[in-house]
Amino acid sequence: MAAAGGVSTDDVPILQAENLTSNVKSVYYSRTFLSIIGGVVAGIWGFTGLMGFVFYFLIMMVASIGLLAKSKFSVQAYFDSWTRISIEGVFGGLMSFVLFWTFAYDIVHIF
Repeated sequence: MAAAGGVSTDDVPILQAENLTSNVKSVYYSRTFLSIIGGVVAGIWGFTGLMGFVFYFLIMMVASIGLLAKSKFSVQAYFDSWTRISIEGVFGGLMSFVLFWTFAYDIVHIF
């Protein structure tokens, strides 16, 4: 991740728009990728109903913790708010998860 801000002479962090946009895109792409992989894994493992959705939100929670660790727990240096890491893109990846979950489940358990 690129550092989104610097420190001025007044010690006020300044966010650079290009770096912030790049960091937000990285979060979005990583969540989308994990949604697809998580959906395939949930389908192969045979999760049905509520258990699959619990698995999805568990994956997203682990992803948020991983992104926090990647930013060395100094979110303000890379993002403008905590919500960029904690909930940005969580519900956007849900449809990809369900698509690949049902697809993998049908291939493994139905055919």
